[in-house]
Amino acid sequence: MISYDYLKEQAGKIGIEFDSYALDRFDSYAERLIRWNEHVNLTAITQPDEIVLKHFVDSLYIMKYMNLSGEYRLIDVGTGAGFPGLPLLIANPQLDITFLDSVKKKLGFIKDVLRNSGLCANVTHERAEELSKDADYREKFDFATARAVAPLNVLCEYCMPFVRVGGYFVSLKGSSGKEELERARKAISTLGGELSLFDEYTLDNGEKRSIVIIKKISQTPTKYPRKSKKIDTKPL
Repeated sequence: MISYDYLKEQAGKIGIEFDSYALDRFDSYAERLIRWNEHVNLTAITQPDEIVLKHFVDSLYIMKYMNLSGEYRLIDVGTGAGFPGLPLLIANPQLDITFLDSVKKKLGFIKDVLRNSGLCANVTHERAEELSKDADYREKFDFATARAVAPLNVLCEYCMPFVRVGGYFVSLKGSSGKEELERARKAISTLGGELSLFDEYTLDNGEKRSIVIIKKISQTPTKYPRKSKKIDTKPL
């Protein structure tokens, strides 16, 4: 299905090496993504090399900037087809990952990939703004991640309440990341965070991407998150 050599080459450029088990898991992931995509809207990217570069490698860029080699607890908010959480889990099966999405069919796909790959994770069907009020989830994670879900000022309110003080919210963005960051500065500080890192990078095909890493320095006020309609229409 996918080219193992191409995946190894592209991952190697950001300092990541895979054994044969990981390569087989990525191959199975791509094969299932294409098969499921025929009846569940998961992705517009269906060419094997594009799946490797635009989905797998782009997700793995987080590992260039953050040390995820331990048994960290991570929640992937609005995970969709599992990006970035599943590539991170394949790269480090020790991660304690919760895949969160409000669309049940997409979580069915995640479960299928996990089952076939022999990987363990939590799969949760719930809205982020509701789940983050649950004491078992609020400020319990070392990392929250999100990729291509919503504008950053909106994402912060959905994701920051999950992160413990001292943990990080990591958002993968496209070429508009810098503009989104400027609009999100109030939300970041209001929700208990501070900017730890912003960087821009270029995929091998020339496409521009960016990463925003926000450190949680104080507890998120209990009135956040608000109802989803207010978050989306009147972002912080």
